[in-house]
Amino acid sequence: AGGVVLGKSADKLFSLSGLFAVYKPKGPTSAGVLNLLKERLLAEAGVQTNGNKRNQVLKMGHGGTLDSAAAGVLVVGIGKGTKMLRTMLAGSKKYTAIGLLGKATDTLDATGKVTEEKPYDQITKGDLENVLQKFTGDIMQVPPLYSALKKDGERLSTLMKRGEAVEAKPARPVRVYSLSLQQFQPPLFTLDVECGGGFYVRSLVSDIGKELSTCATMQELTRTKHGPFTLEEHVLYEDKWTIDEIARSLEHCTSLLPGEPSHKKLKTEHPGETAVSCE
Repeated sequence: AGGVVLGKSADKLFSLSGLFAVYKPKGPTSAGVLNLLKERLLAEAGVQTNGNKRNQVLKMGHGGTLDSAAAGVLVVGIGKGTKMLRTMLAGSKKYTAIGLLGKATDTLDATGKVTEEKPYDQITKGDLENVLQKFTGDIMQVPPLYSALKKDGERLSTLMKRGEAVEAKPARPVRVYSLSLQQFQPPLFTLDVECGGGFYVRSLVSDIGKELSTCATMQELTRTKHGPFTLEEHVLYEDKWTIDEIARSLEHCTSLLPGEPSHKKLKTEHPGETAVSCE
């Protein structure tokens, strides 16, 4: 860095490598949380960055966007760990979601405009539980229009906000490992969902509403687990966003991940085997 002598904490920061998890609160975007984390660490290390350069200075990425309105586990890769994030995207995730019966919104969550209202008082706990079976296993799901999915290189949500006509993406196969009703206090219902990559809990809540001949929108969403990282055990809250805490967390989390050497071996033996690669 242009003859700049880096201090001990900067040395330590740039030697960090692997995956760890942070808590994303409701409100900011996932990218916003990552940028704040980066700024904190670079400031602690005393590294001067001029505005946009900070991204090149420190290699960091996250393993799967959580909507602004959602909270919970956000997996972060640092150093060589950024190469392992692709594997995380496909990994299983657990969510707790609160749905609201009788209202639909354009974004399928509480941030959107109400587009429809329907009666829901006829719906019993039993009705809800019966419907959940239809959404368990390998199912087809149409992703929401307001999403990070892209059309011609632009996010659908950006196009929608500009008022452009956006066609729904075709339904695609997704996997639901488990789905259960935790609470039912009409109009609110709470679900626990474990699902694979590319799954939208907002779409699930909306589809459940339609299946019950009413409508529903997601009020709250918390990601409680992503791959081996859980909300209870592994996430670092904002007060722990320090170089030492992250170093400690990386050490602790390495044991959760499949061993590195085996990846290398498997790669050479089975060049076609992508499931275990961590690129």
